[in-house]
Amino acid sequence: MENIVFFDGVCGLCNRFVDVVIRMDKKKKIFFAPLQGNVAKQNLDFLNEEFDTVIFLSNNKIYTKSTAAIRIAASMGGVKKIALVFLVIPAFIRDYIYDWISKNRYKWFGKNAVCRVPSEEEKERFLI
Repeated sequence: MENIVFFDGVCGLCNRFVDVVIRMDKKKKIFFAPLQGNVAKQNLDFLNEEFDTVIFLSNNKIYTKSTAAIRIAASMGGVKKIALVFLVIPAFIRDYIYDWISKNRYKWFGKNAVCRVPSEEEKERFLI
């Protein structure tokens, strides 16, 4: 698996983001794993209990924060590759906005008691 999105499994915003990616990724090239799961622990040795960023593992490279979101969109190909244009904005600006949203995500979008449970149709794309 080349493209894995590691996400906060209890975050309402993160789960909505996963829903959007699932709908847009027609070729099913992207897989998903909660940051709280074993796959994350095995692949992200730097991981701590602060799940404040989405992490994208693609071609053995790790991307975080706004760069991860941009790379996730671009990895779906086609018109979505235009997302790469946002990389011209300096990371410190993009990540400032990302961090602001991240700090408020539970307040704005809620926090689930447990990690997301994928539907039958989604199970093949989720790594636990």
